[in-house]
Amino acid sequence: MAPNLEDRNSVFDFVVRQGNGVKGLVDSGLSTVPEAFVQPPEERIDKENAIKYDLPPIDLSKLDGHGPDHDEVANQIVRAAETLGFFQVVNHGVPLHLLESLKVSAHEFFSLPPQRKAVYLADVSPSPLVKYGTSFIPEKEKALGWKDYILMQYTNDDEALQHWPQEIKEMLLEYLRSSIGMVKKLLQVSLGNLGVKPDDSMIDVLIGKKMLSMIFYPICLNPDLTLGVGCHSDIGTFSLITR
Repeated sequence: MAPNLEDRNSVFDFVVRQGNGVKGLVDSGLSTVPEAFVQPPEERIDKENAIKYDLPPIDLSKLDGHGPDHDEVANQIVRAAETLGFFQVVNHGVPLHLLESLKVSAHEFFSLPPQRKAVYLADVSPSPLVKYGTSFIPEKEKALGWKDYILMQYTNDDEALQHWPQEIKEMLLEYLRSSIGMVKKLLQVSLGNLGVKPDDSMIDVLIGKKMLSMIFYPICLNPDLTLGVGCHSDIGTFSLITR
């Protein structure tokens, strides 16, 4: 049953507690963003006054050799990390067909019936390392985020194959194996800028916990009123974003 859109608790129960998510809310039929998702004015994105940057992609394949190309790319990465904190990379070693397959798998998962996704809600998930939900901490946020997500912490392949969602686990494990080389390159460049020459054991320690998250941002009728994700800091050394 669709929630009463004018009742915040009804919307919260439908989206968060029952696990219908924002997608379920959109699928129920909306003409405007419910009040529970409306951000305070100071938190909204002001496109008119947004700062725009020209960020040419960084070609990671040039890190494979030695010489001026390697040094220039390393400097580009360091400058971007020190100033903006993010950058776009190409020729990163992850097959493009795998990235496209990841997107297909994500859409397949989020298109599942709500009851199939709700088995991964924090209170009932078969593993504390797998969580489906919406918003970061919905119980404490002034306004809910316009997104649904499935988050998985990686310990080993056996645990992942046993507990991760059937629709996405094989693809995510393949992506994890394929992307680790890129992460190591970025770490080596970052540490090299600090005068550190890391060995494999140091790299493994710095990589630390591996987490994978698939996020779905449903179409929004009033994107000026809400946010998919607000200001935050990621807890990891690197966050790799595929879009």
